[in-house]
Amino acid sequence: MLSVAAVALVLSMAVALGIGSVSVPVLDVLAVVGRRLRLGDFGVPLVDDQIVWQLRMPRVLGAAAVGAALAVCGAVLQSLTRNDLADPYLLGISGGAGAGAVTVIVLGVTFAGFAGSAAVATAAFVGALGALGLVLGLAAGRGGALAPTRTVLAGVAIGQICAAYTSFLVIVTGDRDSARRVLDWTLGSVAGLRWGTTIPLTVLAVLATVLVLGVSRQLDAFAFGELSARSLGIEVTRLRWVLLVGTALVTAVLVAFVGAIGFVGLVIPHMVRLVTGPGHLFLLPMSALCGAILLVWSDTIARTAVAGQEIPLGVVTGVLGAPVFAFLLRRQGSET
Repeated sequence: MLSVAAVALVLSMAVALGIGSVSVPVLDVLAVVGRRLRLGDFGVPLVDDQIVWQLRMPRVLGAAAVGAALAVCGAVLQSLTRNDLADPYLLGISGGAGAGAVTVIVLGVTFAGFAGSAAVATAAFVGALGALGLVLGLAAGRGGALAPTRTVLAGVAIGQICAAYTSFLVIVTGDRDSARRVLDWTLGSVAGLRWGTTIPLTVLAVLATVLVLGVSRQLDAFAFGELSARSLGIEVTRLRWVLLVGTALVTAVLVAFVGAIGFVGLVIPHMVRLVTGPGHLFLLPMSALCGAILLVWSDTIARTAVAGQEIPLGVVTGVLGAPVFAFLLRRQGSET
């Protein structure tokens, strides 16, 4: 099963690399990749090499990394909170990141010595961490316990406050250009990814998946409730803190570079459970692979569906994800 998904991901990336305003045959795409990996000189035209490797590869690989990380974070949060509607932006992270990014975009200020897109990414990351701190501060009970319901409610509250702030800032300034940039950022895009950001994002996605796989058995125990998990010797409070903060940090990095991209972390784990079952040893890597495939094709649609214009990536994932999620809800309702 995992091998089939892995092959599907590789083929999806190869096809996506050839699709665009200038079409490149799949065999030429593979030749470019082989040449760049020093597997041989396959006589690829220089133009195709530049298009595939310099322009499209960072974007396609970055989309796969972001999709994989979002899907894994969604699967973890759904297990920790025992809430089927949990996703990586549940903890107010997206709202906090948006507040930081919009402050820089609308007011045109530098941040932490950076300017332009670097300032936006830095401010978004700091805003996401600030929102996370507020959520955990509100949700933490006596002894540091994190109740799932209280954590979710705190995340919703902080997210709404941040959304109100960003809306107020855009309305007060009345700058149409800034408003358009804010809209583009909040709907997400991987168009700005280059090798300097794609490589760290890929390493982050792989590292997060591997580390979470190390606690897959403990996550399985959460499905039976905290008492059952504690009876198996699991330190529930400590593990929940570590995983919540870890997934929040991963999401904060993703949001800082690509904006808010919805439905990937919400829908993919549900779809994968239909095939693999609830066991996290297979659920997590399968979610990563399927999330990567979804975002690779979503980005391909976003950049090619309308000639001369790019659709925000969040719009595409919403259009693709909402009907699937509705189907899953309907299916679960018919089984109960």
